[in-house]
Amino acid sequence: MAGPRFKPIRQSRISEEVAEQLKQSILLGQFKTGEKLPSERKLAEEFEVSRVAIREALRTLGNSGFVSTRQGSAGGAFVTELTFEQLTNTYLDLFLANKISVPELYEVRLLVEPEVARSAAQNVSSKYAGRLRAALDVEELPLATLTDDVDRKSAVHFILAEMCGNRFFEGLVRSMMRLTKQVVEAVIPDTRHMHPSGLHGRVVEAVLAGDGEAAFAAMRRHAIEFGDLLSKMENAFRDKNSPPDKVRQK
Repeated sequence: MAGPRFKPIRQSRISEEVAEQLKQSILLGQFKTGEKLPSERKLAEEFEVSRVAIREALRTLGNSGFVSTRQGSAGGAFVTELTFEQLTNTYLDLFLANKISVPELYEVRLLVEPEVARSAAQNVSSKYAGRLRAALDVEELPLATLTDDVDRKSAVHFILAEMCGNRFFEGLVRSMMRLTKQVVEAVIPDTRHMHPSGLHGRVVEAVLAGDGEAAFAAMRRHAIEFGDLLSKMENAFRDKNSPPDKVRQK
């Protein structure tokens, strides 16, 4: 009777298993944020694998945002604080790979942001009120760079997302706003006409008044107004970033 036929274990598979165990240790709190992981040599001894496998595992953890690598005598792999930045980068990569579109982004913003505004209106405090008013004031300042202008006009959205108290909503809003920023910066429109100052005024007024339904309606109007502009910008973005032969075929 023939014995079982085993498949060789690839080196990459070994590194994946090492990365998974290290990730679980980080998630369970066995390694704290800012803490240095054991050296490659030490890890190789403990896992009984090659240092190449350890290096690949650490690279995987670095790409997924769990560790950062520092060079030099005091260097090594250090545990990083997990944020929504990785989620944001994933959405951005999907957009650049043409896997998601601005109309899809607009549809999600239309669903999520009015709810965020309504929820924010139920969590108004003097601290948040001051931050919202300050963000509106900054929008009125003379234009600096395009990036600065986009950042200024994103601030209200970030504050409202923080106010709603739902970290998943906050992560979605940050991802959507960064993707929006990518499109805007690629096309470089005149932001004075694309997103004039004061466009957030009605939303902020409703939130500060604690009127959730008015905040919902104002943010929905804002999302619809801005959504049409986003769709036009996406077409310009795609044209600008398409290979020359594809552009000529249109």
